[in-house]
Amino acid sequence: MLNEIGARAKKASRVLATAGTDTKNKALVAIADALMARAEYIIEANKRDIKAARINGMSEAMVDRLALDIRRIEAMARGAFEVSQASDPIGKVLSGTTRPNGLKIEKVTVPLGVIAVIYESRPNVTADAAALCLKSGNAVILRGGKEAIYSNIAIAHTMREAVESVGLPADCIQLIENTSRESASQLMKLNEYVDVLIPRGGAGLIKACVENSTVPVIETGTGNCHVYVDKDANIDIARDIIVNAKTSRPSVCNACESLLFHRDVDERAVFALCKALDDKGVRIHSDQKVKKIIPSAVEATEEDWGTEYLGYEISAKFVENIDEAIEHITKYGTGHSECIVTDNYFAANKFTSEVDAAAVYVNASTRFTDGSEFGFGAEIGISTQKLHARGPLGLDNLTSEKYIVTGNGQIR
Repeated sequence: MLNEIGARAKKASRVLATAGTDTKNKALVAIADALMARAEYIIEANKRDIKAARINGMSEAMVDRLALDIRRIEAMARGAFEVSQASDPIGKVLSGTTRPNGLKIEKVTVPLGVIAVIYESRPNVTADAAALCLKSGNAVILRGGKEAIYSNIAIAHTMREAVESVGLPADCIQLIENTSRESASQLMKLNEYVDVLIPRGGAGLIKACVENSTVPVIETGTGNCHVYVDKDANIDIARDIIVNAKTSRPSVCNACESLLFHRDVDERAVFALCKALDDKGVRIHSDQKVKKIIPSAVEATEEDWGTEYLGYEISAKFVENIDEAIEHITKYGTGHSECIVTDNYFAANKFTSEVDAAAVYVNASTRFTDGSEFGFGAEIGISTQKLHARGPLGLDNLTSEKYIVTGNGQIR
């Protein structure tokens, strides 16, 4: 079954690779229109997923990742339309030179080919990933989680019809409806047809893909993000950043999961910061020093420092100085997004120089790690590795390169 899907994707990718910008843009506009036209159909499918999720005990924070309403479908449609308005990343001449023997050498952008995306309970990924892959000339094989299967089927079916309506193969977009572990494992080894695998989800999914895939993987997503409150921090700014980074949408990868306080931060300030989280229903896992200030805090275990909670929980501890904060982040961070709150230029410079992450913030919420917020447009995920691309994976990152060499009979 997966071999058939892979073969169809490879065939579709060859058509899509040579499709003109206008054709791809028409397909994306058709997708946007179709998503809105079939919004009620998609929402009804999503209701089945939500009902099953609650029966199975899914947390409300995770249900929020799963839920679709008209506002979120509008966002999906708007995302597809915005991708249609973006510059085509294919066929760009990156460099050119003429050798002494007269050979003309150009480096140009080309599609990766077939991209597989394995993801969990966010059905909007189905639309976002498909739109980005289509514009960058790549066929996509989508394998979502069982929690969102009805939503994903409805969205994929809608997009396939839209793509076909403008003359492109429906198989530019394919969804694997089998959500067993076996289907994911087989997809990870579909080297004959799949050129790159992008996992989007929690630490367990990403680890499984990195360790088991024979298809090249772009590692994304896991976000054990920290906010370090320096001794020279503006506490009002720190409070706003911490509350936003933790509670604006706690189930996403750029949410703050851990707080670090310099030992000289006043206890009253620490109380105020933690009280602001408590008022939002956030459970704090802390070291002994923080617990003395916040008696309601739960004593943290070693596991807590490395946990991506994806919900209304956070770890918190005091550190001796900025060096210990950086050491802690180096040990427990995931290379996603890290923040320092400080009015000290030298501390900010040290933090940004020494912290190794895709995005490092000074006095701003980690929630800005997003393709749209960075001005790149839609993204397929946040790469936390260093090879191929790092940070928001936008259209330009879904391409490869080839050299076109033109001569008039030169031989070597």
